[in-house]
Amino acid sequence: MAEVHVIGQIIGANGFPENGLFCKWGIHTGSAWKVLAGLREGQTQVDNPQLDDTAYWYHPIDIHFATKGLQGWPKIHFQVWHQDGYGRNELYGYGFCHIPTSPGIHKVDCDTWRPAGTFREQVSQFFLGGGPQLKNPDLVYSGADRFNLKTIAMGKVHLRLGIILRNFDKFGIEF
Repeated sequence: MAEVHVIGQIIGANGFPENGLFCKWGIHTGSAWKVLAGLREGQTQVDNPQLDDTAYWYHPIDIHFATKGLQGWPKIHFQVWHQDGYGRNELYGYGFCHIPTSPGIHKVDCDTWRPAGTFREQVSQFFLGGGPQLKNPDLVYSGADRFNLKTIAMGKVHLRLGIILRNFDKFGIEF
């Protein structure tokens, strides 16, 4: 079987309206992919920077896959949350990006967005906090009905990923 080893980190995020951010992440693959070692999902700590708008997490990612085919190449998806001074959590954005397909070190910036909601939900969010969330978070990376959503662009999540590929040449794939 061909193997993909992803070693890297979620560096941080910027461009969000408030500080006090943390990130929930996960890696989604097709049915032909199997995890040999590592975690498919995780969560960073809360970073509340005082001097600039960039949250730094430096959260490690280390996962090793085996696959029988290229279909369903791994995608990493994010939920960026804001934690206020009272410990309340509010969703600030969803995002996803594909794991790079070439070996080496890659810097990846992932754009995020959140559902806009109705005018009433926007007014409620402004005064009370909270806001609309997806009923099915798989919609973020599946794309099936994502085009029907009204969204608002949020910030970016920054990653540094090292990709190691093994035995792809035995399946006629050269990089």
